[in-house]
Amino acid sequence: MRFINDLKLLKQIFDFYLNSSLHVSLAASSLVLMTYYFAKLPTDLTVVFFVFFGTLTSYNVIKYGTFVIGNKKIKIAMKAILLLTLFAAITSFFLFFKLQLAGQITAVIFAFLSLLYLIPIPISKTNLRNLAGVKIYIVSFCWAGVTLLIPLLNADTPIEFDILFKFLQRFVLTLILILIFEINDLKYDDIRLKTVPQTIGIRNTKFLVYLLLVVFYALEFFKSNLYPNQWIVNLILVFITFLFCFFASDRKSKYYTLFWVESIPILWYLLILIF
Repeated sequence: MRFINDLKLLKQIFDFYLNSSLHVSLAASSLVLMTYYFAKLPTDLTVVFFVFFGTLTSYNVIKYGTFVIGNKKIKIAMKAILLLTLFAAITSFFLFFKLQLAGQITAVIFAFLSLLYLIPIPISKTNLRNLAGVKIYIVSFCWAGVTLLIPLLNADTPIEFDILFKFLQRFVLTLILILIFEINDLKYDDIRLKTVPQTIGIRNTKFLVYLLLVVFYALEFFKSNLYPNQWIVNLILVFITFLFCFFASDRKSKYYTLFWVESIPILWYLLILIF
């Protein structure tokens, strides 16, 4: 009986870890650390923690903002998430003022794009989150910008042509992960969202992911600064992501994407450290 209770407690802790966006924030921070590694810059923990807490804040506001406003009775787990979000918001606010001006401007631009997820657009009376066909590109653009441009611009690093390929690679990887998410969430998504699997079907969405994986891998060879063993690291990452996509299904549990698929950026960084 005690063993069962311990398992329930571990599940509750794990669910809190996922539902509070701690995992996805760790994934974003891993990409920031990769940026410093590839740019051969000393790691700026202010930027790393700013992205971590900023990601946690924006994700939780987007996920739970309207829910909390419309509900008077909030469960204990949700109250804990709200407290964590408040702490993250205050922390990221203070860290923002420790960034360089270029980093601050870049952060404001991507924060504005995140706000458009909640604030209705006057012309369409909807927000980007519910705007059919736009969501995945905005999210991919924000992830690439936040994890690549903020660290580089904050360090006064000149944006050379090589950065474009790094940006495109991050953009494509995020797009791939979102498509896998959309396959898994097919049974939950409103038909009016017109997600890619809703529009072209699961099978064609998987073929699109496979094509994007080829693009992701090929972009590495357009970079001017090639790193030893990077082609091996990316090949392993492509193979693992391919398997996640191949076995993706609308019958999978939420943990398949919320934990395993969202772990891919973390895995990418760990593979770089290993090799």
